[in-house]
Amino acid sequence: MFNLFKNLFVSGSNNELAEIVKNGSFLVDVRTPGEFSSGSVKNAVNIPLNTINQNLKKFAGKENIVVFCQSGGRSGLAKRILEQNGITSVTNAGGLQNVRQLLGQ
Repeated sequence: MFNLFKNLFVSGSNNELAEIVKNGSFLVDVRTPGEFSSGSVKNAVNIPLNTINQNLKKFAGKENIVVFCQSGGRSGLAKRILEQNGITSVTNAGGLQNVRQLLGQ
């Protein structure tokens, strides 16, 4: 049970996360289209959590995938779904505000 919750939240230090986010990652905002249209981060794509399974091809071949949402819960679930489908280069960056801070936006 602990591992389930551990996978839902950001792992590693903020310095490691900042490096991953800044070094050409595939930034994926898993919030709803309405939330995304109200503002996200530069170069992020919107793939809502409830469509992750239907969009697995968009993740194929990506080296560093960074998922985020409003608070980190949905992005944790997105990370888990991707890993269950063999996509292992996924980092949960948590909430939008955290990603904005890391990118200086």
